[in-house]
Amino acid sequence: MSDRIEKRIELDAPVSRVWRALTDYREFGTWFRVDLAGPFEPGKEAVGRITHPGYEHVTWRAVVQRMEPERLFSLTWHPYAIEPGVDYSTEPQTLIEFRLEPAGERTVLTLTESGFDGIPADRRAEAFRMNDQGWTQQMENIRLHVESMPNGSGHGI
Repeated sequence: MSDRIEKRIELDAPVSRVWRALTDYREFGTWFRVDLAGPFEPGKEAVGRITHPGYEHVTWRAVVQRMEPERLFSLTWHPYAIEPGVDYSTEPQTLIEFRLEPAGERTVLTLTESGFDGIPADRRAEAFRMNDQGWTQQMENIRLHVESMPNGSGHGI
């Protein structure tokens, strides 16, 4: 098993549009399926309720690490921390990085999540497997989001 998940997708949207979908907490919440309490700020924890069916009991928590406009958005979190009543706070967190590269009028989005080697052995493989599957779906979700609502209004360009 690897310590890192990596997904790459080319989106039919400019970098500015993809950046907004990643860093505006309302837009992020729409495609990621989480109802966030407020905006993303480096050094601060973002908290919300997962809205994906079957996971509504999960509180989503991530600490914003870096926001380099139209280049890099990164967070840390406890991967696949979904069991009610389990305290994950003593576990190391994984690092999620969204990197954006212009490709003409399109954007290449690369997602990496690293640090799985630090996750306790009894849940490492499942956390990796579930997040690997989850990121495959989330990359499709952001693609549909930015390509169906180019300017974010739902009314096209």
